[in-house]
Amino acid sequence: MELHLNTYGSFIRKKDDLFEILVEDKKVKLAPEKVTSIIISNAVTITTDAIQLAMDYNIDIVFLDKYGNPYGRIWFPKIGSTVLIRRRQLEMLSDNTGLQFIKDWICIKIMNQYRFLQRLISKREVDKNIFKDKMDNMVQAAINIMNSEGNIQDLTGSFMGWEGNASKNYFSVLDELIPLNYKFEGRSSRPAKDPFNAMLNYGYGILYSKVERALIIAGLDPYLGIFHSDNYNKKSFVFDFIEPYRILVDEPVFYIFSRHKFSPEFIEPVHKGVSLTSEGKKFLAPELIENFDTIIRYRNKNRKKIDMIQTDAHAFANFLIKKRDYYLEKSINKKLNNFLNSCFEDDGEE
Repeated sequence: MELHLNTYGSFIRKKDDLFEILVEDKKVKLAPEKVTSIIISNAVTITTDAIQLAMDYNIDIVFLDKYGNPYGRIWFPKIGSTVLIRRRQLEMLSDNTGLQFIKDWICIKIMNQYRFLQRLISKREVDKNIFKDKMDNMVQAAINIMNSEGNIQDLTGSFMGWEGNASKNYFSVLDELIPLNYKFEGRSSRPAKDPFNAMLNYGYGILYSKVERALIIAGLDPYLGIFHSDNYNKKSFVFDFIEPYRILVDEPVFYIFSRHKFSPEFIEPVHKGVSLTSEGKKFLAPELIENFDTIIRYRNKNRKKIDMIQTDAHAFANFLIKKRDYYLEKSINKKLNNFLNSCFEDDGEE
């Protein structure tokens, strides 16, 4: 289990070879064998003997700031789980594990986009045939990616081309479905060229921090990228891992515009584009959180949508150190196989 300590003034120490936790005058004792990691934030105190006990049992300790972002970590200095996970990450750069992971992650992203478009189109009185070519192109891009053979270094350019083509078709269909007043011309960032992309950019920024946190807590190195180049001080694996979860931002942002909840006061002009105002950020954040906190059934438990990221990160880390046979959630794997075999249908609600 992960031990989360985020109540101001909480205290954790070692007593009789157990962790003793004091939270709001209540004491709880935990055996170290039951703890996989300790997550600390909000002025929680931990003693050095508790830290040593954690190290004795190869328990990582992660420190979060008041915004929930990791700023420090203590882990076992020898070949413990965290070090072994990072060694496996490095090995993925040159073996089939890394290649298959990138194939899965990009194809799941395309599948999620495709599913979202299907739901939108099914709820509108439009000629569905006008979108067929673009939707078929998205499926074909995923098939091309999954069926490709070689090594990740040689295939990166092709992957980027196929993924970029799928993305272009995806946003083109979204543009045709969005109300006339909010039309846009594809993806734009730094700066956004339109209000829709301005909201996407801000939402993705929030999502990046969620993914980084999940990776660090799971023992994965956010800088050891596979698909994205691992330039100095660039969190390349965050860019790799985020792809399937972008839909968590796409959906609520599109609905803001399709349900006419957008207000001109939410954006302001910047050099060669537009950006969200403070009012826009205050409006968007609760919309995103509402979607993030929606309860779904995932990995045999009721979870918030946003918690998929953490559970998937743990699953992937455990797969790397051979504690799991596979990293994909079963229903996702089934949907992905159906999607790639062109027999995918979705009757989900908008």
